[in-house]
Amino acid sequence: MKDIIFLIVLFIANVIQAITGFAGTVLAMPASMFLLGVDNAKVVLNVMALLSGLLIAISSYKRINKKELLKICVFMLIGMAVGILLCKVISSNSLLIIYGIIIIVIAGKNLLFHKEHKLPQAFLIAILIIAGIIHGMFVSGGALLVVYATQVLKDKEEFRATVAPVWIVLNSILLVSQIQAHAFNYDNIKLILLSIIPLIVATWIGKKLLKRVSQKVFLNLTYILLIISGISLIV
Repeated sequence: MKDIIFLIVLFIANVIQAITGFAGTVLAMPASMFLLGVDNAKVVLNVMALLSGLLIAISSYKRINKKELLKICVFMLIGMAVGILLCKVISSNSLLIIYGIIIIVIAGKNLLFHKEHKLPQAFLIAILIIAGIIHGMFVSGGALLVVYATQVLKDKEEFRATVAPVWIVLNSILLVSQIQAHAFNYDNIKLILLSIIPLIVATWIGKKLLKRVSQKVFLNLTYILLIISGISLIV
């Protein structure tokens, strides 16, 4: 029963992921940690995010802003290395609370204040590094990455196409780290295999919806879901 609920959560989260290019793992992580445990959730969702990013990047290759993609990857990789180290020295409960608060603050700000403010370049780089730290800890730095991306990627197709390949790079590195740590087992490998078809269907549906519904509507929906996810982590 838990596996079925997880597949439903994964499907819904990846429909949104396919529309925006981000948020799938962030939305799926709280429920997945409850259903599968923290370690298994991180393994399964990491592989799913990698595959999702690959599907989106292949189908939208021509819309990728390669200059911004390179900048995002470099600074998030720096942060991710820090995040992986933090996991070893800070208790998971503390990390979950911090993670939840960050999600609520970012999502609440984007939901309530639509007026754009041009942020200093140094601040934007700091956001990318922190996004990398969160991604290294919880495989879900998208909530912070979107703050940077909305500043520099104004077209929704370009936004989606550029953000998606980031997860290919970052999650491939996390995958190697997880393999080296012997994090894979029978249960999470089985779930990964079961999740592939729902992921493909969700990606196809999300791409169709992107053409019919405005990006603003789905971003607002995503921010609401992010707030719910953040609250669930804290309580």
